Amino acid sequence: MNTIKLNYSVHDLVIGRTIFDCADDLDVEIPTSCQRKGKCHECIVEITKGMSSLSPNSEFESFLRGNFRLACQAEIVSKIEPVEFTPLRRRPKILTSINVGIDKKCFDPSVREINGRVVRGSDDLGPFKKVILGLVIDLGTTTVVIEFVNLLSGEIIRTCSFENPQRFGGSDVMHRITYDQNDNRGELQQAVCAAINQEIINGCKVLKISRHTIYEIVVAANTTMRDMFFKIDVQTIGQKPYKSVVENEFDIGVRSGTALMERARAIGLLANPSALVYGLPLVSCHVGGDLAAGLLSLDKSLAELNTVMLVDMGTNTEVFLKHRGRMVVASCPAGPAFEGGLIKYGMPAYDGAVESLKIGRDISELFFNTVGGIEPQGFCGSGLIDLLSEFRKNEIMTEKGVFTTDKKMFEHVVFPEQGITFSKEDASNLGQAKAANYCGQVIIMRELGVNPSDIDRLYLSGGFAHHINIDSAINIGLLVPAHRERIMQIGNTSLAGARAVLLSQTKRHLLENLVKNIEHVELETTPDFFELFVDGCQFKPMPNEIIKK
Repeated sequence: MNTIKLNYSVHDLVIGRTIFDCADDLDVEIPTSCQRKGKCHECIVEITKGMSSLSPNSEFESFLRGNFRLACQAEIVSKIEPVEFTPLRRRPKILTSINVGIDKKCFDPSVREINGRVVRGSDDLGPFKKVILGLVIDLGTTTVVIEFVNLLSGEIIRTCSFENPQRFGGSDVMHRITYDQNDNRGELQQAVCAAINQEIINGCKVLKISRHTIYEIVVAANTTMRDMFFKIDVQTIGQKPYKSVVENEFDIGVRSGTALMERARAIGLLANPSALVYGLPLVSCHVGGDLAAGLLSLDKSLAELNTVMLVDMGTNTEVFLKHRGRMVVASCPAGPAFEGGLIKYGMPAYDGAVESLKIGRDISELFFNTVGGIEPQGFCGSGLIDLLSEFRKNEIMTEKGVFTTDKKMFEHVVFPEQGITFSKEDASNLGQAKAANYCGQVIIMRELGVNPSDIDRLYLSGGFAHHINIDSAINIGLLVPAHRERIMQIGNTSLAGARAVLLSQTKRHLLENLVKNIEHVELETTPDFFELFVDGCQFKPMPNEIIKK
């Protein structure tokens, strides 16, 4: 299991030692490239307990807020209380991706070997040394997934994932946009770039190859994550009409498209000096290259079926619908609730996270599974969906998130031995996250005159959506009630589509043209958006009839 423990406790406090020293004693991996001098800003940890035992923030930590510290700077100055810390580079359960195999008809990577030389078009990049590598990076708000791909064969030779270390700047894109300005500008980019570089170093060491054999990198990300990664100012994305600098330049004809290309060295990635980084094109506003990549991985269904919906669930959910040749998309700012944020005992999919749950004949009888098979430590998203659905089916909670036994009751004890509870506040936060997903699906179905029964195929993409119980999701109104046999969980389509772009110049051009024909629907401008949102906060199924025909 590719996970590490969430919190590390330091009970034997020694005055003068840093959190980094304690991490060494606990054999905890914390990245650094400045020899612990506070300059690289890579060793960020979250102090979950014991801030009063630590020194005040140093000048090197002025960019940090709340309980985030640099491990090399946070020094133990008293023994008031034990210290607990959490590294930001944690490893969740690896996101799955669909592996559609290599399309030999379109296998034409831009970098190849000819007569013992590595070439890109007419450019000679140097002598061929055993292998030509490409990287695919799915840069999500919450997690980052990387694939090492052999560009000679198309084979995936290594996959790794980790929690996005940009969390110190906020759990969603709007908070990170606000953070990434003035003196903090560039800190988030450096943090995730350093984490990716560490994975490149580790991967190349395991594979026993040089990082100089990496010649091309493809990045799939939402608009904010992508532009920030490419060192582009993201402030315009946080203000109406929520368009990036790149999209604005495309609209006025300065650019021919919204894809990006930059040298790896300019971004700060460790690769061949001639390596290029390709950022997948945007659709519109907050709908970025991750959704675009997902559509590319479904190109056959889009061509053959009349009505296709794709729901890419996450901190920023994106909903796509194609009906009778017309294509529309909406961005749903769901927030981090279903990925562990804002929930007292919520957590990402690390060891100990409850990922599935059923209530037996007695409400105290629980059947559940945790990641790693250990005792419960909290709930990840799929477990929270099951919990809500079971609470509704067993009439423990009303559709408005109120406990039935006592309307004034604040929380329900789920796991008494571990002290794990679920509260009305938790339900409220989940209800608002669900409402964002609800509104996105309902509004674009109304836009194209589609009812749930009209959908020929409903695809659920993303690591979170891959693990949810579909019936539970439908029961609480998180997912449109399409015919059950037409709903498919297909894993990380963003990663799969980005891999297709890495391996095919033909598909790259296809995608760049495809996104230009997709209409964006701004949910907040819908006249009855507020009423829909309030309705969507309730834990009940979506209506089977969206459009009266």
